[in-house]
Amino acid sequence: MRILRALVAPLRLLSRGTDRPAPQRLLARLTRQALAGVGGCFIAVAAHAAACPPSAIASLEKPGIGLRNGVDRGLLWRIERDGRTSWLYGTLHLGRGEWVRPGPTVQKAMAQSDTLALELDSRDEATVRALSQPADPAAVARVLSGERARRLERQNAEACVSPGSTARLPPILQVTTLTALAARADGLYAEFGVDETLAVSARNSNKPIVALENAADQLRWLTGGSEAEEAEQIDAMLDELESGRLRGQLKTLADIWARSDAARLARYPEWCGCLNTPAEQRLMKRLLDDRNPGLADGIERLHAGGRSAFAAVGALHMVGAQGLPTLMAARGFTVTPVLTEAQAQMALPMPPLAAPEPPARKAVRGGKNVKGQKASKGQSQSQSQKAAAKGGAKPAAKAAAAPKGKAAPKAANSKVRR
Repeated sequence: MRILRALVAPLRLLSRGTDRPAPQRLLARLTRQALAGVGGCFIAVAAHAAACPPSAIASLEKPGIGLRNGVDRGLLWRIERDGRTSWLYGTLHLGRGEWVRPGPTVQKAMAQSDTLALELDSRDEATVRALSQPADPAAVARVLSGERARRLERQNAEACVSPGSTARLPPILQVTTLTALAARADGLYAEFGVDETLAVSARNSNKPIVALENAADQLRWLTGGSEAEEAEQIDAMLDELESGRLRGQLKTLADIWARSDAARLARYPEWCGCLNTPAEQRLMKRLLDDRNPGLADGIERLHAGGRSAFAAVGALHMVGAQGLPTLMAARGFTVTPVLTEAQAQMALPMPPLAAPEPPARKAVRGGKNVKGQKASKGQSQSQSQKAAAKGGAKPAAKAAAAPKGKAAPKAANSKVRR
């Protein structure tokens, strides 16, 4: 249950009343998000000491973080109907710094779409209002009482969470915040969640963003609507945090997603440890089977309305008999897998921009040289040899001098392309 929140039900912008660091560079636009069910609360934390994991921004400063090189990751299907193409993309609601730039296949699919469809639009005012409402203090006190509250306090201290910074959140979200923070030690950050990096790209290209769900429903699916069930989920999450199992599970999950290993992801009941209790089974039904038909309805409406949608939702919504590819096929779409086979994560750098030719040098040589170059195109090989013979060594020197100003840029270009 705990690790699979990284693949289902993201909730964002949970509290604007908590303190948080000033946004910088790219992260100024990467809105608050955490492991499936948690939003902005993760950046309400304060790093107390060197023992705390580095911030997301600090992780970008490490050597080897190649933001310019995109590698295809995640699960992608092409769906076609009525002469139009849309896309289904299974995401992870946390990520690494080097995942910020999508791979070439995902970028191409995004470029061919005119609308980005997400579970939630984190810039939507109604979403912000719904997630900004503080939890009922009496309800929080009932759920987080006694030993459960003390366990939560200890985990907050270990995660470098400032005392009281998440106290306004519903209890389930206070604990889910910690699951997001646990992944930082392995370089996984909610700030780099795949959905939000796609949203940044869409906003930068003026591509419309459409929400397939609303925040109130997601909160209800997550909590179960019962304080007793919420308390049971919290106890299970605290168990995994205290045992240290959670970090390994999150890393495994991220690796499966990054390799586009749809087959292993579909076998999640065998390895996730997320369906061991009736409460966990009910939670997964709410988060997956109960939501998928509504997601499919929204995607179909966009497509039928003349749009080519790039629908990016948690990857677990894509697998199984009730997964979105199966549901869309039942609605008359032709569904084609694009990224679903396990692949080695070999970075294939995307071509950098070629070094520009220095214009000043060309301007000095002027029109005569240009005309001479054009005329030389019409000369035969024998004519060129005769011209060289007449001039002896001097023409050879001129021939060497002519490319002298150009040779350096060409050599630089060839190195860049390789």
